[in-house]
Amino acid sequence: MDATTKFLSAYAASLTVEDLTAETVHEARRRILDSVGCALGAFDAAPCRIVRELAPEVHGGGAARILGSAQTTSPESAAFANTVMIRYLDCNDSFVSPGGGHPSDMLPAVLAAAEAAGTPGRAVITALVLAYEIYGQFADRFATREKGWDQGLFIGLASACAAGKVLGLPEDRLAHAISMTAVSQVPLGQTRVGELSMWKGCATAMAVRNGVFAALLARGGMEGPPEPFEGRSGLFEQVTGPLRLDGFGDARAGVPFKLTDTSIKYFPAQIHTQAGAAMALELSDGLDLDDIERIRIATYRVAVRNAAGEPEKWHPRTRETADHSLPYVVAVALADGALTAASFAEERIADPLLRPLMRKVEVGEDPEATQRYPAQQRAQLEVELRSGQRLTRAADYPKGHSRNPLSDGELEQKFRGLTTGVLTEHRRAALLDVLWRFDELENCDALFEAARVD
Repeated sequence: MDATTKFLSAYAASLTVEDLTAETVHEARRRILDSVGCALGAFDAAPCRIVRELAPEVHGGGAARILGSAQTTSPESAAFANTVMIRYLDCNDSFVSPGGGHPSDMLPAVLAAAEAAGTPGRAVITALVLAYEIYGQFADRFATREKGWDQGLFIGLASACAAGKVLGLPEDRLAHAISMTAVSQVPLGQTRVGELSMWKGCATAMAVRNGVFAALLARGGMEGPPEPFEGRSGLFEQVTGPLRLDGFGDARAGVPFKLTDTSIKYFPAQIHTQAGAAMALELSDGLDLDDIERIRIATYRVAVRNAAGEPEKWHPRTRETADHSLPYVVAVALADGALTAASFAEERIADPLLRPLMRKVEVGEDPEATQRYPAQQRAQLEVELRSGQRLTRAADYPKGHSRNPLSDGELEQKFRGLTTGVLTEHRRAALLDVLWRFDELENCDALFEAARVD
C-alpha cells in the first residue's frame, strides 16, 4: 500500500477511547443527539419514505435498523437510509473549511457497523471521532466544490475507516477498505449546482453506503489496489493533486480533534445562510415589510457564490434550493419572524408574496470577510427603509459556530423542536436520556428502541 493508505489505516487502527478527552466524548454525544433529532424531524419527508420502502427489499446477515422504525435491512442499506434522514432538513452539523460538508452524515456508517458487530457505545464514539478526523483533515486541504467534485469524495473514505474500525478490522484490512473506497467513490459536484433536487440530501448517503460496503468486503477478504492515492492513476493524480496529511488529533500531544471544530447548526438551512437568518430575525420584530426599500447583504465570497451566485437561488422552486438560497432565507425570516422546517414547505416557497421581498435583496462580496473565511463567517445585513433609515446587524460567528456554540440546553431545545409531532413527550425524554449517556451503552439497542416513532 502507498504511504497515505498506510498512514490512514495505522491511525485508524491505533485510536482508542482512552485517547479521547472527556470534552471530546461529550462533544461526540452532542453530535449524535443532534443528528438523531435531525433524522426524526425528517421522518415523514418524501425521500425518507422512499428509502424506507426500499429497505425491506435488501436484507442479509448482520441486519441493521433504520432510525424511527422497526425495519431491518443490510448494514449498507441502513447506513444509506439513516444518512438520508439526517441530511434531509439540512440542519445537521457542518465543517466550515475549504472542503466544507457535513461530517455527521457519517454517523449512520458507524451505527450500521456497530449493529453488525454488536459493539458498545464507547466504540461508536471512538469511531465517530475517527470519521470526523479523517474527513476534516482532507476537507481542510482540498476545496472539493471549487474543483467540481462533491463532498462525498472524503465522506466515503472516512466512513470506510470508521465502519472498519467498529467491525474490528486489523490495520491491513482497514487499508483495503480505504483503497476500495478511494478508487470507486469519486462523486460529481453537479449534485449541488443550479436547481437542487432530492439527491442533494442523498449524495453523501451513497458515499456512506459505499464506505460501509467496502469495510464489509475488506472483512470478507477482498483486496483493493495497492496505490489508491499515490499511484499514477490514483486519487492525487486524477482529482486532488498531492496532499500531505499530518497533524491529526492527539490528546496526548495537545492536538484537538476535528470533531470539536464543527458547527452545530441553529437553523435548518445551508451553513452559509446561518448568519443572514439570525440577523434577519433580530430585525423582524415590529418591522413593516411595506416600509422596506432595499436589503443589502455583504459577506464572504464562498457564501455569495454558493447561496446567491446562481439564478435558481433567486427563484427557488424546490425545498433543496430554497434552503441553499440566501435571498430566500433572509426574506422568509423577515416575513415570518421565524425560520423552521415549515419555512421550506412547498406552499411557503411558492408564496407569491415573498417574491417582491426577495427582489429587494442585494448580495455582494465583502473582501475583508473573504480574507477571514473560513476562520470567520463574517456577514453584514442592512435593511434600508423608505424613510431613509438604515437598520444594520453584523456577525462574525453565527450561532452554532464552534466559536459560538449552542449550549447543551439550546441543543435540547433544538432537538425538541425537531421531534415535536414525531415523538411523544415520554419517548422524547427517554431518547434524550439514552443519547446523553451514549458512551455507557452496551450496544445500540437502547438507541433504536427509544427512537421508535409510534
